[in-house]
Amino acid sequence: MSESIRAPRQGKPAPGFRLFRPILAGATLRERLVACLGALAGITLTGLICGWFFGEGPHIPLIVAPMGASAVLLFAVPASPLAQPWPVIGGNTISAFMGVLAAHFIPDPVVAIGVGVSLAIAAMSVTRSLHPPGGAAALTALIGGPAVTSAGFLFPLFPVCVNSVILVALGIAFHKISRRNYPHVPVAVPVNTHGTADLPAPVRVGIRPEDVDAALVALDETLDIDRADLDRLLRQVEHHALVRVHGNLTCGEVMSRDVVTIKSDSSASRARELLLAHNVRTLPVVDGAGRLMGTVGLRELALREVGGVTEAMSEARTASLEDPAVGLVPTLTDGRTHAIVIVSADRTVLGVITQTDLLATLARSASAKAFEQAA
Repeated sequence: MSESIRAPRQGKPAPGFRLFRPILAGATLRERLVACLGALAGITLTGLICGWFFGEGPHIPLIVAPMGASAVLLFAVPASPLAQPWPVIGGNTISAFMGVLAAHFIPDPVVAIGVGVSLAIAAMSVTRSLHPPGGAAALTALIGGPAVTSAGFLFPLFPVCVNSVILVALGIAFHKISRRNYPHVPVAVPVNTHGTADLPAPVRVGIRPEDVDAALVALDETLDIDRADLDRLLRQVEHHALVRVHGNLTCGEVMSRDVVTIKSDSSASRARELLLAHNVRTLPVVDGAGRLMGTVGLRELALREVGGVTEAMSEARTASLEDPAVGLVPTLTDGRTHAIVIVSADRTVLGVITQTDLLATLARSASAKAFEQAA
C-alpha cells in the first residue's frame, strides 16, 4: 500500500531520447519487452500449430498477414477494447468474409477493395467486434492471390478464423503466465455496502459517470479506452492530486499511538468487551511478539458464533509511518474499512488511523491552507 500512494517523481527525458518516448500512456520499457516476447511466441506458435494440423504448401497461406497487426494489439495493448478476444476473432473473420463477398459480386478490383473494407468496418461496428487488422483481413481476401481466391468462402474460416482463435488462446495463456489482466476486465465501480439507495462515498462527490459521458460528447472523438477504465483513471488522477496538495502530512504524524490490541489467543467475548469499553470499531490482533496478524470488529463477531478471536479475524489494511496520510482516503471510504493499522517492516503495530482521525486531519489541513492564502 505504501508504494501505491506515493506520487510519482516528475522528470523530463533527456533531449536526445525524446523521439523514443512511448506514445502510449503508461507504457514502460518492461511492458514493451513483454509485448515483444509475447508476439514472438504467439505468431511463431500460431504458424507451427497451423502447419502441424493442416500441412504446409502453396494451396493455402499458413498464416495471414493481419495476424501480425493483431499480435501488436493483443500483446502491446492488452487493455484496449480493440484487443479483446471477440474483436480479434470476430473482427478478423467477419472482415475476411466481407472481403470475399465483395470479390465475389464486384468484378472491378479497385471498386471491390473499397467496398470490402467499408463493409468490414460496418460489419465490425454492428457486431461490436471493431478490430483494425480486420481491414487488412478484408484486403487480403481481395488481393491475396490465387491461393486465397481458390479458397473462396472457406478463406474466412481457414486460415483467418483458425489463426485468430489460436493467437487469442496463446495470448490468454501468455498473459496469465506474465500476470497481466487479459481478457481485460475493468475494475468494478464502488458499491454501496449499507443496503441503501445512496451512492457509495467515493463516487458521491467529485467526478461522476455523467461527467465523463458529457466530456466525451464535448470532445466528439472516439478514444481507445474502455469507458469504465476512463472513469477509474480520472478518479486515480483526483487521488494523486490530493496526495500532491496535502501529502506533507505522514501517517506517523496523524496516527493514534496508544493502540488497544488483543492477543491472538484471547476469546471473542474479551474482544467484545474491549471494543465496547474503548468505543472503537476495530481491534488489531497481535501475536505474542506484538506483530500484527489481522483485525476484528463487532461486525465480524456478530456474524460468526466463535470462541476464539482468530476465528473471526479479518485481513488487516496497513500502511507505514512515511506514507502520506491523505493516501488512505480511498481505503477508508470504501464502506468496509474503518481503521488502518500502521506497522513497521516486521509488522509490529505502531499506531492506528481511523476515519475520524483522517477527517480531522483533512479539515485541519484545509483550514491551514485557507489561512495561508488569506494572509
